[in-house]
Amino acid sequence: MKKLLLILLAAFVGASLQAQPPDVPAEKGSKFGEEFTVATTTVDANALTETLAGKDSALVQVRGVVNAVCTKEGCWMKLAAKDGSKMVKMKDHAFLVPVAINGKEVVVNAVAFKKTTSVKELRHYAEDAGKTKAEIEKITEPKHEIVLQAKGIEVL
Repeated sequence: MKKLLLILLAAFVGASLQAQPPDVPAEKGSKFGEEFTVATTTVDANALTETLAGKDSALVQVRGVVNAVCTKEGCWMKLAAKDGSKMVKMKDHAFLVPVAINGKEVVVNAVAFKKTTSVKELRHYAEDAGKTKAEIEKITEPKHEIVLQAKGIEVL
């Protein structure tokens, strides 16, 4: 009986501690991840393709507007860009961002690199974003994209 109670208690604690996005505001000046000083010249999210031309990766500070956030953990977000949203992943899941960051202008201190994202991974992100089953099933091709591995983020 004692073991059963301990198992139930552990299961309850585990379930209540499942990862969730932080429940904090994302107001101007809010910072997530490693501290950094915003450079006087940042790369606009629309210019990332040109910035990486001829390179596999680059250390950048990217400025853009967040247009999607992982609603399950806050472990990724996307920046709006004319040539398609830019995926931003939090380096080593070392920090998370709140859902409230959606729609905010930010600067992301990151390593930008080219990547082919698999259908499985794209569907996983769509599920995290709360897409419907029909929307998820429409994802049938891998995506060649630029991904940002964020070290730190600041809301402007």
